[in-house]
Amino acid sequence: MAQQVSAQNRTGNAPSWFGGAGSVVTVAVAVVCAVLLAGAAVLWIHYGTAVFFEMIASGIAACI
Repeated sequence: MAQQVSAQNRTGNAPSWFGGAGSVVTVAVAVVCAVLLAGAAVLWIHYGTAVFFEMIASGIAACI
């Protein structure tokens, strides 16, 4: 016979946004990525696009 499950008795695997080691790692990775992107943007603005394109071209030339 089927039993009724009330909302109070449910135990789900709902994500905990601000608890647990997984969320700490996720936030840390997101912060590191944001810092790296901001650093790249600052360098791009300071040195211009020519330096970045020259570095990429020299790297490709070194591989060929």
